[in-house]
Amino acid sequence: MSEIRDIPLKSFHESKGARFVPFAGWNMPVQYTSIIQEHLAVRKSVGLFDVSHMGEIILTGAQCEDYLNHLLTNDFSALEIGASKYSMMCYPDGGVVDDLIVYRLGQKRYLICVNASNIDKDFAWMLEQRSGFDVSLADESDQYALLALQGPRSQEFLQPLVADFDLSSLGRFHHMSVTIAGVELLLSATGYTGEDGYELYIDAKEAVTVAEAIAQRAETMDLSDFYCGLGCRDSLRLEAGYPLYGHEISDSIDPITAGLGWTVKLKKPNDFVAKDALQTIKSAKPQKRVKFYKLNDRRIARQGEAVWLGEAQVGEVLSGTFSPIAGVAIGSLMINSDCVESTEIEVRLRGKPFKVEIVKPPIK
Repeated sequence: MSEIRDIPLKSFHESKGARFVPFAGWNMPVQYTSIIQEHLAVRKSVGLFDVSHMGEIILTGAQCEDYLNHLLTNDFSALEIGASKYSMMCYPDGGVVDDLIVYRLGQKRYLICVNASNIDKDFAWMLEQRSGFDVSLADESDQYALLALQGPRSQEFLQPLVADFDLSSLGRFHHMSVTIAGVELLLSATGYTGEDGYELYIDAKEAVTVAEAIAQRAETMDLSDFYCGLGCRDSLRLEAGYPLYGHEISDSIDPITAGLGWTVKLKKPNDFVAKDALQTIKSAKPQKRVKFYKLNDRRIARQGEAVWLGEAQVGEVLSGTFSPIAGVAIGSLMINSDCVESTEIEVRLRGKPFKVEIVKPPIK
């Protein structure tokens, strides 16, 4: 087995009462108080996540834009310095290598944030696709710590720590360099909870200084359940309808089937990896669709659970959890396209049927 690695702020999180679990090769905080309490803190106030396990790949060179438009499904022709964009990276058959965010740092410099479990695979694929482009790639994942401050009070929380910059002027999916406690870092108005918030890309060697400044600010605001783990991160993202690699998207689930066709720009001038395959899938219309759902019960349907219409299996669960906001179990499923509108689909948990209601996120 591969060695489980520690995030740069492990001791800091231990001091805040974190319980750790192995995840994507890292020892990660899963919760501090309770998943439900942390979830509600993010929805109603503000919470802090450590997501330093995510990968950071730096792209430089004269042909960055052309390379990105070849590599990824979205269109990067008009991405300005200080802006970022979400995209899929696909195999030629349309299957997803990973979903990621690209940040344009400078004229010829970009940061690409990828999923923790895919760092090595993604970097190898990016290098393979580099042929013919004047670009360089560097995996700098070990040099970063990444904190995510999420919730409706996140701007109120962070503003005193970046007094030299008006946070209200930073638009969604934009970023800039700021200084917190004397440490320069990249502040981005992005996140994975469905709430307003920020992600802080910090030099790993300076992470403790920034974390302690954030902790002091939390004390002055007398916040409860401020520190949040991976447990509520999953329930938050499902309420918001966000995909997780290996569940709603994978090497066998393309972005059209996943309901993420808005990330696929088939009309952009550049040919790109998977363009032909995705055009075919879109034209033929997928026979299956990824959808989000609510159950009429608190019991959770886990990944792989069969979805039924009468005695015919018409799909399977991709993700499942309990929603503190909806008060019932929620999740995602892959279902036959001709059954999407049915009001009679169900899952059977320990032999008992539970009605599945397909809903459009955010789930409330």
